[in-house]
Amino acid sequence: MADTADTRTPAQIEADIERRRAVLAETLDEIGVRVHPKTIVGDAKARVVSHVDHTVGRAYVRVNGVVSDVKARFVDEKGAPRLERVVPVVVLVVGVVGLLALGSRRRGR
Repeated sequence: MADTADTRTPAQIEADIERRRAVLAETLDEIGVRVHPKTIVGDAKARVVSHVDHTVGRAYVRVNGVVSDVKARFVDEKGAPRLERVVPVVVLVVGVVGLLALGSRRRGR
């Protein structure tokens, strides 16, 4: 059987107890902060904001890609409009607007 006798002096034992109490008090304070309702709400808000920022960032990248793709279809490398693509789209838009205007006039009568 091993010798389990404590060779510390009473002063050393008291100092050890005080150190352990200080560590325990610090740990309890940390736990108290972590489980405090304001901390929990703040952490939840931070997670939501982070998620929203991430989602908005991804949406921005996608929209930016679509805009760049559309621009590349209607503008050449020098920045000049590609008339062979712009003119048909303009004619189509004018036609659709004209049909909508004609349809609303007929309903108005």
